Amino acid sequence: MARATIQDWTDSIVLLKFDQHRDVKYQVYREQDTHFLEVRDDVDTHIHTLELPDGMKLDRTSYEVLLRYVLLDLAAA
Repeated sequence: MARATIQDWTDSIVLLKFDQHRDVKYQVYREQDTHFLEVRDDVDTHIHTLELPDGMKLDRTSYEVLLRYVLLDLAAA
């Protein structure tokens, strides 16, 4: 099965800590039976690809919340 887009590239401003933010874009896609959330910065540099757990089909607002947690985790690392 080929790659299928669930949510096309979406621009987002993610609020971090202490009045900081990060301009990113993300997409959600499926390869075979696995869902992924891919994050890129505003100049299209890959930041992270997160494999979503089975059955994790969310609405757009939920993906935005998940995106914030991913970026906070990466910033803390």
